[in-house]
Amino acid sequence: MNRYLLPLSVLGTVAGGAVLLRDYVAGGSCPSKATILGKTVIVTGANTGIGKQTALELAKRGGNIILACRDMEKCEAAARDIRRETLNHHVSAWHLDLASLKSIREFAAKITEEKERVHILINNAAVMRCPHWTTEDGFEMQFGVNHLGHFLLTNLLLDTLKASAPSRIVNLSSLAHVAGHMDFDDLNWEERTYDTKAAYCQSKLAVVLFTKELSRRLQGTGVTVNALHPGVARTELGRHTGMHSSAFSSFTLGPIFWLLVKSPQLAAQPSTYLAVAEELEGVSGKYFDGFKEKPPAPEAEDEEVAQRLWAESARLVGLELSGGSSPQ
Repeated sequence: MNRYLLPLSVLGTVAGGAVLLRDYVAGGSCPSKATILGKTVIVTGANTGIGKQTALELAKRGGNIILACRDMEKCEAAARDIRRETLNHHVSAWHLDLASLKSIREFAAKITEEKERVHILINNAAVMRCPHWTTEDGFEMQFGVNHLGHFLLTNLLLDTLKASAPSRIVNLSSLAHVAGHMDFDDLNWEERTYDTKAAYCQSKLAVVLFTKELSRRLQGTGVTVNALHPGVARTELGRHTGMHSSAFSSFTLGPIFWLLVKSPQLAAQPSTYLAVAEELEGVSGKYFDGFKEKPPAPEAEDEEVAQRLWAESARLVGLELSGGSSPQ
């Protein structure tokens, strides 16, 4: 029996070291221990992946959590899971389809009617590398959901967020924004040959530009907004990429993915950090890679491009340029 002790000990040490290395590479847990007792939090796309884990982390910290999702069956199940794990009963499931301007307006109207305060809005939901689909209103799906849907939602909730100041908006973007370019002549890919990767990168660049312009407009209101690359995570978001479509790629790249690709729990830590960290009070208009503020792509810092995108987005979703909603 003793002859097995040394190999088992070595194996245990190697396995433990590998797990520690993976957690280190992935960035680790949220360094802030701040709580948000009684604060109202909205997390879009919270029925699975990073969104669900972010909602779970914020529920642990005492927040009143609203899971805003398209699939209500999955959303209700996620809310039950979070209530059971955290013993926080202030976790509810609300319907929100970011591919429908009508649904967004209905959701925002319900929030305004039923909630006096919204302290944290986490625009987490996204689609990635999907086929050339369009939203209910005819927008290219990735641009429509990742940017336009959250653009409209955020604008419709601004009055409530301002009334709740100090409040925070967290926009999930991606490192992929660095490869994006805003083609204002064809934002919805109606003229060009559709490129699913380029469309995704454009949508995530739009998120950073939106963050920059929104921050400028919110100066002095007590509402902050920041964009975030949470890291690459093992979630349903990557189902259209084909990354694991072959046994060969899964076998050869598996160890690398295991080391570099975060679990949803770890990928949710940066979102949690931006939502609660006391040291980020007043920080706005920034781009974070994990827990660290970093400069985004040059186009993402172009104020002229940001203002043009805002005006075009407002036109597409039916908002007046002042930020108010247009007549229904």
